[in-house]
Amino acid sequence: MSENAVAEAIPGAVLGSSLHRGQTSLEIAPAQLVEVCLFLRDQQHFSRLSGVTSVDWYPDEPRFEIVYLLHSIERNERLRLKCRLPSDHAEIDSVTGVWPGANWYEREVFDLFGVVFLNHPDLRRIMMPEGWDGHPLRKDYPVTGLKYDYTRE
Repeated sequence: MSENAVAEAIPGAVLGSSLHRGQTSLEIAPAQLVEVCLFLRDQQHFSRLSGVTSVDWYPDEPRFEIVYLLHSIERNERLRLKCRLPSDHAEIDSVTGVWPGANWYEREVFDLFGVVFLNHPDLRRIMMPEGWDGHPLRKDYPVTGLKYDYTRE
């Protein structure tokens, strides 16, 4: 799988690429993520989403990097997609319409990093209690944590 296939099919979608230990990573324009994912699933046979995670590059901007781990079982090939989001607009379209298994991965990133996945079918906390303040995997989250009143549930 080369970046050229995506770049030719969706002009302007690929912002950069790298190869590390035999695995290609493509930096994708966030506005074109769903279109790229549909192309990769339907035309390049990346039928499996094996994970979605995030990296907080605080204090750098764009602060958040959302990482999608794709797998083509048919070709036994893996691909990493990355999208960068600024801290003042940390939202991106959900890929649950492409791979339904993205549901809980996106909920985890929302819960722990505070990134909003637009058009997600059930975006709510998955690990922390509903009333929890903040997002514990952000680098600016207090090391001692925040006091939580468990009696308010």
